[in-house]
Amino acid sequence: MKYEIRTLTIDDYEEVYSLWESIHGFAMRTLDDSREGIKKFLQRNPGLSIVAVCEGLIVGSILVGNDGRHGSFYHVCVKEEYRKQGIGKAMVTEAMIRLNKEGINKIQLVAFKGNEIGNAFWHEECWNERKDYNTYDFVLNVENIVKFNS
Repeated sequence: MKYEIRTLTIDDYEEVYSLWESIHGFAMRTLDDSREGIKKFLQRNPGLSIVAVCEGLIVGSILVGNDGRHGSFYHVCVKEEYRKQGIGKAMVTEAMIRLNKEGINKIQLVAFKGNEIGNAFWHEECWNERKDYNTYDFVLNVENIVKFNS
């Protein structure tokens, strides 16, 4: 299967959002994942986020950002029928290269415990599962509601 990895732009929003909606168990936030929220994220992290395109269709995505110290991956996904063909690995590798060029030396991400497919992928790719610290959230805007796809 032939695919290309390219930079995600705001013009991709509708197709990428549709991809996210198609992924079982995927979680999206009403404000952060709105068109305006993604536009703000892409402007803050120019040229880092990527999509995988196969036959003109976006089949994978990663939102990639950094705080100047750590890189972060968000919404890493590949459309179900395109999995196990190297697309996820190619996207992750490209994202890592882009962060490294920014001088970032470490990447972190969140994979929900119930995301068996995602967790298996990260283990297969030799990412370290951290068990030595806790993560905490504090909601600043209750309008930013998390919705999990069923």
